Amino acid sequence: MHILLIASAFNSLTQRVYAELGDRGHALAVALAQDDDTLRAAVERHRPDLIVAPMLKSAVPPDIWSRRTCLIVHPGPAGDRGPSSLDRAVQEGVDRWGVTVLQAEAEMDAGPIWATADFAVPPDVSKSDLYRGEVADAAVTAVLLAVERFASGDWAPRPQTGLPVRARPHLTQGERRIDWSAQPTEEVLRRLRAADSQPGVLDELLGREWYLHGGHGEDRLRGRPGEVLATRAGAICRATVDGAVWIPQLRPRRSPEGPPTFALPAASALGDRLPDVPDVAAPLRLPYHRRTWSDIRYAEQGAVGFLRFRFPGGAMSTVQCRRLLAAYRYARSRPTSVIVLGGERDFFSNGIHLNVIEAAANPAEESWANINALNDLVEAVLTTVDRLVVAAVPGNAAAGGVMLALAADEVWCRAGAVLNPHYRLMGLYGSEFWTYSLPRRVGAERAAALMARAAPLSAARAREFGLVDRVVAGPPQEFADTVTRMAADLLGELDVPTRIAVKKAARERDESVKPLAAYRAQELELMRRAFFGPDEPYHALRSAFVRKRPTPDAAARCDALSGTADQIAGESTVCQL
Repeated sequence: MHILLIASAFNSLTQRVYAELGDRGHALAVALAQDDDTLRAAVERHRPDLIVAPMLKSAVPPDIWSRRTCLIVHPGPAGDRGPSSLDRAVQEGVDRWGVTVLQAEAEMDAGPIWATADFAVPPDVSKSDLYRGEVADAAVTAVLLAVERFASGDWAPRPQTGLPVRARPHLTQGERRIDWSAQPTEEVLRRLRAADSQPGVLDELLGREWYLHGGHGEDRLRGRPGEVLATRAGAICRATVDGAVWIPQLRPRRSPEGPPTFALPAASALGDRLPDVPDVAAPLRLPYHRRTWSDIRYAEQGAVGFLRFRFPGGAMSTVQCRRLLAAYRYARSRPTSVIVLGGERDFFSNGIHLNVIEAAANPAEESWANINALNDLVEAVLTTVDRLVVAAVPGNAAAGGVMLALAADEVWCRAGAVLNPHYRLMGLYGSEFWTYSLPRRVGAERAAALMARAAPLSAARAREFGLVDRVVAGPPQEFADTVTRMAADLLGELDVPTRIAVKKAARERDESVKPLAAYRAQELELMRRAFFGPDEPYHALRSAFVRKRPTPDAAARCDALSGTADQIAGESTVCQL
């Protein structure tokens, strides 16, 4: 079928639905819901058989849904209505939730139901993590079923008449507010997790209003409720009435006349306001019984070392890259045969930290430092020839994050992950040795097509292309345990010493043909031009992305995603950016 996706932004769920529908042979088009006239023009231009809205913040105009079937993805179970469904579910601490695909009608979220899917809500999970994981899995299941039912032509959606209705209105900052002197730690954490990416929890701290982003428990530090107790890896620790919480990021409240603000590592955001508190590092090999926050951890099981990392939003600043490189060097010093590199759930990596760069006194210099630090990390993985390295990709990855994974010997990717192996949307040529790693996996022609077309790939399609070696089925919460078992099995399945010897010989052969230093120098020369050139688009594109402002060519870029999956992936020249 010809399906038009409409969305307020081409966000993670829209990309996932786009990739999954494309894998099943549907011809797709994408339109951003900038205003009603834009949507009308898109519908008239594409004349779709079906409209699907994976993420929509505004109502579909009646003259569209009255003429064409329009399916809305609502992140709540049947009968649930309102714009803050998922926020309220996380803040209330529900243990089961669902997704409903319903038909657009005059009353929001009240149309007949085409499909539903439910899931267990893991403990201690944040809203954005849940949205990209369990919610996205359920949404894809429900969307695919709804599309199949629509295509059959003989399935009637179920009216909501008689269903118990629960309205969940917009969750205000007043309802999100934290009372540090009264609310226990678990309540504070639920409020922080229900707002971790957007909108944050508005609070007053050290003489200024901030939005707090993210929350993690702390088992040892204690103090006067609300006060800052310590820092760690850019996060701050604040005391509660019965414990303490780590808050990784802060965003200053926007002044009426000021530009949009954005989240930064909490200690950096506070700057000179940060009191003289200790920096309390967590041990890299954190004991299992500890309940504290750490963004990089290392553990071993037999001959396998697990280097786990998880950074907010998947972005990796200069400092974070250097810290992860130090941890990787430690992992390499251990007597193991395999290193598994990656987190337990949610993002793998999205490359350089655009927010930190945007806030820097000299964004060009910080961009340069960040890309070199990430290159150092990727090079360390590429040049590991005394053991096998597995990249365990639990969630979405993009740009340099994909190239970090491709530096490993094998890439194991959760089935629900979406990969964006390109840099073009930031006006960048790309680095992290992509000109070496990507062609050796997919071939030169497909590598060039993936870079040029800037389209998201499902894990299944990435496996078909050769970007991924194994697709790991199952819900997000099971990924880490599954990977642990797979890594143990790997030692029994392979002649590891022979595999390592073959790998070492291949690296030496490749180095004799063209040294890694040459790939790096060529890529970085083009990146330097983008960072320091006065007429380059990178800085404007980065600023618009960070501050969530639309770019003039956003609609054109979505138009470029029109076509079948094969066309967009490079098997046709129809849909070039």
